[in-house]
Amino acid sequence: MMEINNLTKFKIDRKSFAQVAKKVLKGENKGTQNISLAFVDKTEMQKLNKKFRKKDKPTDVLSFSFDEKDFLGEIVICPEVVKKKKENIKKVFVHGILHLLGYDHKKSKTEEIKMQNKEKFYFNEG
Repeated sequence: MMEINNLTKFKIDRKSFAQVAKKVLKGENKGTQNISLAFVDKTEMQKLNKKFRKKDKPTDVLSFSFDEKDFLGEIVICPEVVKKKKENIKKVFVHGILHLLGYDHKKSKTEEIKMQNKEKFYFNEG
């Protein structure tokens, strides 16, 4: 269901991330989908953000959708940025999963509210 690659020195509780993914995917009727999660340092995140979003700075989370039958996509998280922004890493993960599922908070105010409500629901449940 989920592959996790931790390329940082941050300690990651793999089991809890797998549980969060399972809960969100099941709740969105995508329980059979697989996702990949990678944790990278600020330098790598800045490279990815520059290449794919044309923003030359590190960010907290990036989501990469894949158009494959059983593979939803990959989420990349930078724990250093998450910590610096004083965010919760699991909430950031939920945010990334929702992007993979097609939610887009930048599309409209209605979509932003819908995504925020989903985040709150799954994060509080997780």
